[in-house]
Amino acid sequence: MKIAQIAPFEEAVPPEKYGGTELVVYNLCEELVKRGHLVYLLASGDSKTNAKILPVFPKSLRNSPKAQDLRVKESFKFIGLSKILEHLKNVKVDIIHNHIGWRLLSLASFIKAPIITTLHGPLDVENQSTVYSLFKKANYVSISNNQREPLAGLNYLATVYNGIDIKKFPFSGKKGAYLAFLGRISPEKGPVQAIQAARKSGFKLKIAAKVDAVDKEFFETEVRPLIDGKQIEFLGEVAHKGKVELLKNASALLTPIQWREPFGLFFIEAMACGTPVIAFKKGSVPEIIEDKKTGFIVKNVEEMARAIKKIGEIDRKKCRQRVEKYFTAEKMTDGYEKVYKKTLGKKCGS
Repeated sequence: MKIAQIAPFEEAVPPEKYGGTELVVYNLCEELVKRGHLVYLLASGDSKTNAKILPVFPKSLRNSPKAQDLRVKESFKFIGLSKILEHLKNVKVDIIHNHIGWRLLSLASFIKAPIITTLHGPLDVENQSTVYSLFKKANYVSISNNQREPLAGLNYLATVYNGIDIKKFPFSGKKGAYLAFLGRISPEKGPVQAIQAARKSGFKLKIAAKVDAVDKEFFETEVRPLIDGKQIEFLGEVAHKGKVELLKNASALLTPIQWREPFGLFFIEAMACGTPVIAFKKGSVPEIIEDKKTGFIVKNVEEMARAIKKIGEIDRKKCRQRVEKYFTAEKMTDGYEKVYKKTLGKKCGS
């Protein structure tokens, strides 16, 4: 098949540091190319992949000085759409896989090839529910079954779980001496609750996270005052090597999420290293984590603190095995190949 993958412009593919969707797109592109498909990646020009890159911008928006202003960045996203349309005029593809959401759907009538849209974000926020409700008949893929609930009436073709290149996450059977928090400093990710649980349990917590411009005030007023550099240590944003070192040497990953997490790539990255996950029961958590087998699913900070003290009961090998069974790049690509074939079959009337 000839497949166009359309990635967000925020980060390069793969991302240098934080960037879940871009990493998923990278893993999918690499596996599709391995399987003999002709893959065009429409992304920033500083991306690195075995697919054929069709650059939307020379650099990712993160690395573009002009796009650091949030209003300018939003404008760039719309400018990027015109560049996408221009590229799609010049290449003939069988199917287009959209990872940038509703913006491309608004231009679907100008695009000849069928479009598959993977929903990478939550659907229980007003702007998402309003806009996607206008495009109910478009072809959607959810990344967890729970993600669908706020907008159950969309045309879902499948749920395809995100997958990682498991070879890049070496397993460690040794329980670490600290807890980890990974990802993004924002209220919905629960960094304050993670710190509270670590303090209650008496364990050290290492926080490796990105602070976006919109979350700087939250970080400065709510999170930074809780960081003492001893029990609670802030590492900042880490690249892949630092992420692996953090995860494989941790006793557990704390994820006291405050929102309906659509998937949680950091869940499976931790488990691939053998590290159990202790998470609040929200969003995709019960689909990804097996309670009392690959971690603990809890309701509040007090339960999380108690679970931390029981983390030695978890067999780290089972964490790795669950990722190997359900959440690899190969499994993810199997799912998307089925979706592509299903969509193309409908188009041909079969």
